[in-house]
Amino acid sequence: MDVAIIGAAGACGRQLAAQVLQRQIVPTTDRLQLVGHGGGLSERELWGLRSDLEDAFGDWSPKVELAVDPASVDADLVVMLAGRTVSLDPGEPVDRAELARHNAELFHEYAVELGRRPSPPLVIVQSNPVELGVRIFAEHLPRHHVLGAAAWSDTLRFRRELAVELGVPRRDVAAFVLGEHGDHIVPIWSAIRARGVDADVLRAVVERDRAGRDLAELAGEVARARGALMDRIRADDVAGAWDFVQSLPADLRIAVKPYFTNFTSGRTTEAVTAHAVADLIEAFVDGVWRTLPAQVWVDGDWRGLRAAMAIPVVLMQTGWAPAVDVEIADDELAALQSADEALGRMQDQHLAALR
Repeated sequence: MDVAIIGAAGACGRQLAAQVLQRQIVPTTDRLQLVGHGGGLSERELWGLRSDLEDAFGDWSPKVELAVDPASVDADLVVMLAGRTVSLDPGEPVDRAELARHNAELFHEYAVELGRRPSPPLVIVQSNPVELGVRIFAEHLPRHHVLGAAAWSDTLRFRRELAVELGVPRRDVAAFVLGEHGDHIVPIWSAIRARGVDADVLRAVVERDRAGRDLAELAGEVARARGALMDRIRADDVAGAWDFVQSLPADLRIAVKPYFTNFTSGRTTEAVTAHAVADLIEAFVDGVWRTLPAQVWVDGDWRGLRAAMAIPVVLMQTGWAPAVDVEIADDELAALQSADEALGRMQDQHLAALR
């Protein structure tokens, strides 16, 4: 399966290219295409990146190619990692609306071009807002060919935080996160399982984290926690910011910890972002059916939800299908319905502006 990474010269794109080759996900008989803008710094950096990757992974690397415009993208699976990110300056406002306006145009440019292909590729979106990216690409390609990886990165974080509290390896914790990669995040507490952990111990940890909090109020809690975190970072109290993050329950930790990483490391959350995408690429390349959470344009396929958002899906080499056998609690469904309403409004507004 040939793979293309749009935005390969960026921090997350470089990480993804290296992880894909390090993990030997793309067979040596196939191609890895590095995609960027032609005639500028992006193209120049792609040449250097290809040189470095070939030197590092030449023993098992597939053919590495460059593409410098949307019409040149040619792969069975395309990853969207290009676009603006929030500023790394904690003094700058976190303007997700402006981010959406800018990146919507970029999503649209590539979506239109890929939609012209006689055989439309699979597309994994990991640029933000990921739900908007999924919706725009799914407007121009078969809907079940397009999905976002951010719900899987959120799930990796959630499983890790639970594993720490339970004192077990992350691989022994089953959990997932649905909804939005943002304030309307919906952790599915009812589905948490942990191998080797007594049911009473697991129940106590979940009850301690939830502490009687209403899932319907989580979006507001996320916004307030993010504000409190940013106040500490702007005051240059990084240690205090870290202690604040660690004091939060697991669901709030996974929602605000990426902001800590972004505004203290001087880089975006590139390692886990790339890792989540690499996992999805590997699933598609291997062709082994796998159930996991991903952003998709639901359009009524699961629990009556309509917007592009994260639901449990089954991955196949031909795309995704809703995981119809996954059960959730009533309050979790209600939270997803609220996310669906908010995301649907936002996506419709940006799509109208593109038409």
